[in-house]
Amino acid sequence: MTPPNRRMPRCAGVGLRLAHLAEVAASRPAAPWLETHPENFLANPHATELLIDIARDIPISVHTVGVSVGSANGIDRTHLDRVRTLIERIDPILVSGHLAWSTHAGEYLNDLLPLPYDDETLTLVARHIEQVQDSIGRRYLIENPSSYLGFAGSTMTEPQFLAELTDRTGCGLLCDVSNIHLSGHNMGFDPYRYVEALPANAIGEFHLGGFTVEADESTLGSELLIDTHSEQIAAPAWKLYHHAVRQLGPKPTIIEWDSELPPFATLLAEAATADTVADGALARETQHAVA
Repeated sequence: MTPPNRRMPRCAGVGLRLAHLAEVAASRPAAPWLETHPENFLANPHATELLIDIARDIPISVHTVGVSVGSANGIDRTHLDRVRTLIERIDPILVSGHLAWSTHAGEYLNDLLPLPYDDETLTLVARHIEQVQDSIGRRYLIENPSSYLGFAGSTMTEPQFLAELTDRTGCGLLCDVSNIHLSGHNMGFDPYRYVEALPANAIGEFHLGGFTVEADESTLGSELLIDTHSEQIAAPAWKLYHHAVRQLGPKPTIIEWDSELPPFATLLAEAATADTVADGALARETQHAVA
């Protein structure tokens, strides 16, 4: 029999944060799967034991925030080794991280910082992804960032860059639908065309999260969307998710909520909404195919 933590989920799950860890360990809520940041557990043995216990019953995925595949100084091998050890203990169904850099000269920054999309960056990031995959012994999914600025010297679009990464390394993609909506608003591109430019066969997971709206001080009267993961998912992101499911197919989906955490039941309700939206997208696609 296949262990529970090796089954790829068909329904949407939620991000498991430390504030809900004890509750989930005690009550085993009806969550089809959960996603964790390993960095929250590396120096917390008690939390790690609770997570390992939960993983016996509920599939877990690991979403790294400190691997920093875009750092010019290279991967922190000590950190990567610690992440690998946790992965070996919980045997997650998916492992993912960000297309960004967040370390410099041994210092960890509390931000996921952007990269120029050119051949030099592509070579650097591809080399680092290969190192990560060699270390963890499995495919690594790379998430598209939330963007607030771009580089004038970029020679590729973000979807082109991501597609090239998958070709060079065999990595997968984590399509953060909310990030695409947010970045499209902030950077002035069409989020629907962005989705359509992604390689569908490389997508291993979807993310959905809430954002906040702030005034853009650089342009009078305009607004920026900020990826805070502190709100319910907005209607335009749900609409784009519907399109993404139709375009890219159904994928394991996670609801992200990182700050101003609501009750765990609220997260499960958001996951149920994701299932409803995905089912509607697939039903419409089937209807078109029959017609």
